[in-house]
Amino acid sequence: MIAAVVPASAPLADYTEQAQVTDWPARLVFVLILLALIGLALWGMRRGWRNRAARQADVPAPADAAPAGAVLGTPVAGQFAGTGVNGDWMNRIVVHDLGVRSRAALSYGSTGILLEREGARSVFIPADTVVGVRTDRGVAGTVTSKDGMIVVSWRLGDRVLDTGFRADSASDHADVLDGLMATFTSDAR
Repeated sequence: MIAAVVPASAPLADYTEQAQVTDWPARLVFVLILLALIGLALWGMRRGWRNRAARQADVPAPADAAPAGAVLGTPVAGQFAGTGVNGDWMNRIVVHDLGVRSRAALSYGSTGILLEREGARSVFIPADTVVGVRTDRGVAGTVTSKDGMIVVSWRLGDRVLDTGFRADSASDHADVLDGLMATFTSDAR
């Protein structure tokens, strides 16, 4: 509310109080409608995630640890971007925590690729299921700069999936990509 400056010589009867700027009942109704719309959107997103999980119930759970005796290299810290259906980068796999973005450490060896994740199940991709390794702009609805995502294509059950990883530093990103390409290309196996 803006206060009017009244000169000392002016009579107070000549000045009236200004009307309130805010109409509180209308503002309260607007806020309640806005909160209801936000709640409806969140409910719809949750329902969509659960329906997608029901449609993907046939996807088997991947291994969450490397087999005993597997020799893996030094883990490289980065971001697990998620897993999507091969050829459809917007179609995220949500079952078994495969669609959950998280911090991760990637290590690999001749037996496969291990993604040790924070806050979600770890994922081990056996070497014989790896179809290919490439760089891309994104996977599972996550977009980065050109060639900013390392994408590993692999078989899980009867599906071919793409899993994305982005290393924290550019030098680690290049080293991991070179190592994965050398280890898991069809000529190297």
